[in-house]
Formats: sequence, C-alpha cells, structure tokens
Amino acid sequence: MSRNSGKGRRVSLGAVLGQMLPVVLCFGLLGAVGILHVASRSRVVDAAYRLSSLESESRTLALANDRLKLELATLKRPARLEAIARGQLGMGPPDASVVDSVAARTAPVATHGAEGRRTLADRRSPR
Repeated sequence: MSRNSGKGRRVSLGAVLGQMLPVVLCFGLLGAVGILHVASRSRVVDAAYRLSSLESESRTLALANDRLKLELATLKRPARLEAIARGQLGMGPPDASVVDSVAARTAPVATHGAEGRRTLADRRSPR
C-alpha cells in the first residue's frame, strides 16, 4: 500500500527549487566569504612584500648615505684642502706687507637696571 501512495504524488519544480534555494544561498555565501578571505590575504601578503622591499631599500640608502657623509668629511679635511690649494691652485699664505689689520672696536657693555631692563644709556648704544 505504501508503494501505491508514493506513485501518485508528483513533485513540482517550484517545490524542489524552494527546498534547494537555502542550500544554494548558503554555498554562495560561503563561496563569497572564501573569495573575500583569499583576496584580503593576498593583499596583506602583497603589502608585506612591498614593506620588506622598502625596508631593504631604506637600509641600502642609509648605508650609501653614511658612505657619502664619510667621503664628504674626507674631502673637507683641512689638510687635504690646503694641499690642493698649494699644489693645484698655486695658493699660499699672503705676505705680511699686503695684509692690513683693522683694530677691532670694543662694544660697550650693556648694563641692566634692577628689574632686568636696559637703561637709557644702553638703549642709545647698538647691541
């Protein structure tokens, strides 16, 4: 009797789709989450790679900068500059007869009042 009752029932396409829709939506949602996860992880890996590359470049540039600072200090050395001035440029110290010395002016000493302000005499003289 159970065989006969099962044969008479027809399953409609709408009923099958109605039962399959939640399953399909669930798989679609899981697929979308998986794709988003993989995309975000690949972006993180790419950012880490770029960061590592930039850190390596920064270290390389810092070493080059240190080498250039050392070279600059070597080139600015007074003994080297004097040797170039004497040897290549033919320079030397001037004769004493050519040099005129100018007496240095002594600046007046500024005195301050009791409150720390300049006095009238101090205001007239330049600092």
